[in-house]
Amino acid sequence: MSRIGNKHIVLPAGVTVELGEGVVTVKGPKGSLVVPVNKGIDVHVEGTNVSFTRQNEQKQTKQNHGTTRANVHNAVVGVSEGYKKVLEMRGIGYKAVMKGNDVELFAGYSHTIIIKPEEGVKITLPEVKGNTGVVLIQVEGIDKQKVGQTAALIRDVRRPEPYLGKGIRYQGEYVATKEGKRAAK
Repeated sequence: MSRIGNKHIVLPAGVTVELGEGVVTVKGPKGSLVVPVNKGIDVHVEGTNVSFTRQNEQKQTKQNHGTTRANVHNAVVGVSEGYKKVLEMRGIGYKAVMKGNDVELFAGYSHTIIIKPEEGVKITLPEVKGNTGVVLIQVEGIDKQKVGQTAALIRDVRRPEPYLGKGIRYQGEYVATKEGKRAAK
């Protein structure tokens, strides 16, 4: 029994859901997204409620039930509120510069790295108050998967290392630090 798949989605004001052949189109104030519907799953729209039922009890259909509901819910949240991830760049000499829509990262390598955002994703560099040595990189968009993928590409440029904590991390991410060789003696 899929507990996620049995939950109804309540549409916020200004969001509409249209059913198509194998897809669901979600439109809202921030844009529109097309979500594929897996085979064996029926989508029902009654007023402001969207519900999902499965046609049979096969294992794959049961697995797709919750996944389809979650994908449509992510689209509803995306077109109404949007998604945002904030990354922190920590390290001496680490910085980020906007080049059009792309971001150029200076992350301790002999060369710079340019990250191009996915389609529909916007990267910004908000101002940091004070001299903390931390550069913030903000990734925003309506598609949860694309926002997460762009943020992951930025983080993979220089993952946080466990000795000094330098690198690129998500805001609020805990990085366990280790003792060095000298402390062990």
